[in-house]
Amino acid sequence: MKKKVVVLTGAGISAESGLKTFRDSNGLWEEYRIEDVASPEGWQRNKKLVLDFYNQRRRQLLECKPNRAHTALAELEQKYDVSIITQNVDNLHELGGSTQVIHLHGELLKARSTEHEDLVYDWQKDIAIGDTCEKGAQLRPHIVWFGEAVPKMDEAIPLVRQADIFIVVGTSLVVYPAAGLVNYTSYETPKWLIDPNDMALPRIPNLKFINEKATIGVDYLVKQLLKE
Repeated sequence: MKKKVVVLTGAGISAESGLKTFRDSNGLWEEYRIEDVASPEGWQRNKKLVLDFYNQRRRQLLECKPNRAHTALAELEQKYDVSIITQNVDNLHELGGSTQVIHLHGELLKARSTEHEDLVYDWQKDIAIGDTCEKGAQLRPHIVWFGEAVPKMDEAIPLVRQADIFIVVGTSLVVYPAAGLVNYTSYETPKWLIDPNDMALPRIPNLKFINEKATIGVDYLVKQLLKE
């Protein structure tokens, strides 16, 4: 029986594919206020602004390709049962070959009904005012905004509890609720944090730090795990 590897990923893993991250110095937060483009209140105030913001990001994503960190995690499936839990809304894990991916914060290449949350559609073009679901309600980005529930946490928590190995890539373990997932690992579970930034590491048992960017750190760790 294969060991269970659970990987939590954040913006840092996609940055090397050319996707701007919200929290970098040149990130999109500087061009838009969070509350204007990533909250239910912002949507109610100015739907066109919100749609323009996500249409721009969707166009950018369609020009990006997975990097070595994405493909290396997919290679782990040769020997391990691997589940990716990502805070990212891109599809680069899937393009890189990973077969089990949970998107905590939604997916940029999907749209959903504003009134019927179960109506979700694959969507690669711009969303416009007037684009509706089959029941006539306006479509919105299939994104979890600030202040909204994160329903996929109910899928993520049981996976983390099963983890034989837990890996964190490209996220600083400070953005909740995703950062709290590490608390569901068992005490003895080996844990790895891969990040290029010097940081004050949280007091987490059996945590090792690889101080590298994602493409280098993930490639190194995957090679080590495949040798075991």
